[in-house]
Amino acid sequence: MFMTNREKTILELLLKTSGRHSSLSIATYLQVSVRTVHRDLKNVEKILEPLGLHMIQSEDKSLHIQGPDKAIFKLAQELTKIEPVDLPAKERKLLLFLKLFHSGEPLKTGPLAKALNISATTLSGYLDELDDWIQDFNLTINRKRGVGINMIGTERSKRKALGNFYLFYFNEDLIAAIFQINHSVLENSQLVLHYFKARYLSEIERAMKKNIGNLYAELADSDYISFMIQVCIALQRYESGWSLNADSEHDAERTEKIEALPFIEKICATLTEQLSVELPEREKAFLATILKGSRLQSAESIYFDQVITGKAIKKLIQHVSQQLNIDLTSDFSLFQGLMAHLEPSLFRIRKDLRSFNPLTQQIKDQFPILFEITEKCLNQVFGQIRFPDDEIAYIVLHFGSALEQRKQSRSVRALIVCPTGIGASKMLAARLRKEMPELYSVSVASIHDMGQMNLKDYDVILSTVHLPKQIIPCLFVNPLLSKEDIEAIHQVSQQLSKNATGLNVLPVTAQKESKEAPNRNLWSLMGDIDHAQTAIREIMQHFSVIPIRHADRMETVVRQLTECVYDESLISNPEAVCQKLLEREQMAGLAIPGTTMALFHCRDQSVRNLCFKVAHSDQPFDLAAMDGSKLPVSNFLLMLAPDNLHPIEQEVISTISSALVEDRESTLVFASANEAMIRAKLEAIFYRFLIHKF
Repeated sequence: MFMTNREKTILELLLKTSGRHSSLSIATYLQVSVRTVHRDLKNVEKILEPLGLHMIQSEDKSLHIQGPDKAIFKLAQELTKIEPVDLPAKERKLLLFLKLFHSGEPLKTGPLAKALNISATTLSGYLDELDDWIQDFNLTINRKRGVGINMIGTERSKRKALGNFYLFYFNEDLIAAIFQINHSVLENSQLVLHYFKARYLSEIERAMKKNIGNLYAELADSDYISFMIQVCIALQRYESGWSLNADSEHDAERTEKIEALPFIEKICATLTEQLSVELPEREKAFLATILKGSRLQSAESIYFDQVITGKAIKKLIQHVSQQLNIDLTSDFSLFQGLMAHLEPSLFRIRKDLRSFNPLTQQIKDQFPILFEITEKCLNQVFGQIRFPDDEIAYIVLHFGSALEQRKQSRSVRALIVCPTGIGASKMLAARLRKEMPELYSVSVASIHDMGQMNLKDYDVILSTVHLPKQIIPCLFVNPLLSKEDIEAIHQVSQQLSKNATGLNVLPVTAQKESKEAPNRNLWSLMGDIDHAQTAIREIMQHFSVIPIRHADRMETVVRQLTECVYDESLISNPEAVCQKLLEREQMAGLAIPGTTMALFHCRDQSVRNLCFKVAHSDQPFDLAAMDGSKLPVSNFLLMLAPDNLHPIEQEVISTISSALVEDRESTLVFASANEAMIRAKLEAIFYRFLIHKF
């Protein structure tokens, strides 16, 4: 089966978004004339005929591929194996990048141009563009007459640049390839996008799924894929003899406690068993650094022991609120989202890891004032740290989402699949609540989650990337929800309402809303108050200061502390809780800078009630602090919570961790080991919380 790149692209568009494209929209997408598309469609029909498939055009000019599902699945398989007789410019640039990436010696201009099937002039233009791209990664392309062309820079920089190149130009292709690997569409011997071994990607995916429970939080889809391809690059490069060099950056990685390292150890052990490639410590440390800088999928999965970051985020929200003249300080969902994003964001900036944000320019154009305010407030709060535009744009999405939700809050119905991260998902959900009254609920899922869900429970999928054909309608939308997207969703929802056999998707009448809304709001408010009261009662009832004498090491203090909690029947498995706390200390600094306190915190299924305790040791122990330094710690603060927490309970816990460094007086009270003083302080904190919240 032979076809051009345009013909292959048309087939892929029709398979992924059947019914969404007409000849005109395809022409716009491909940046060619409608006449050219009509000519290509004739060839596409000839390609479909041997498979028993036909292309039909509806009354609204939309195009569909019609035929048995088995034949459509076979077509999808064939498309993954076909190399078009012509290649698009971005694919030729990728091949150029890969040739320079693989070569240890300078390449001659003539043979290189011939291998890419382009002229020397075109090659020169591609090299200029590629040189501009890789400069952000401290790489350069060296061109010397009589010597040749080569890429200059460290192995680390080359890997980071290649990974980002794939994410920027081939993000959807990667998502489709991983989806096909999971569904056994790709053969193990195939190369994905000219480089990645399909079997390696498959085994990496299995290893990550097997050990994902050991990771401290879920990753955003785009960062999940980014990490997958970095692991694949590491395996293939190391196997080919291109290992990482020892340098000061590696020394920093090795000496710093990296939270992600235990997870890396586990997946590397699995990959060694399956692929017989054993990565050395230097490679593992590099991958751990990449993973620690990844963005999170779920804001609820974060730890609240990063009190310094939490304090800075509260300041940031206050500054932005003052600039906007809108009070966002009580928006816990905003605080959660920013906490989940800024921890890895600050790590990425410190490690000079670029974060690819495909929406940056659109966010700057659509929210210029909010972008400017956010940038200004970040500079005020974080001082010397310079946030690049891509990072600022993600933070703007969090504030934009909070502002959208304040404008209008409605119940909506749809499944949102958004691999870009928390901020983009929340922004899209908020926009839907405002713009789409005919949809009556909204759920947000990652691509990974979607594969495990029963899609028949939903009527429509709204995805910010092109997904393979699903059993329910799937619309490709912009995360910021354009007018065209809104119109398309209106059309689909209207069609669903006509054909509905189960759930009613017709708009709820205003009269019905006015009668039911107060009751729903009342019961919701009463439920939140109950959760808040229960959480505060549990904490206050079981709070105490425990003296620890003659402990020989920090582990002894933590073990005695968990045994005391067990004796009060607050936990059922003290060994599991103790192990989690110690593992947490090994992964990240817990000592609070400028104090003698360390905050030990975990969530575990054996925890029966919320618990906050303070252990005062007569012997100080040197522990790693949250800012990377070492501090003598004599006051061990313990915060325990069950695995499943209500959002209000999370907010109560967060209130305590924020108060620890709220001001100098608060810090002195919590470090005093005086039970009466700390209890009075907690009462004041919770009283203020309840008055402010309700």
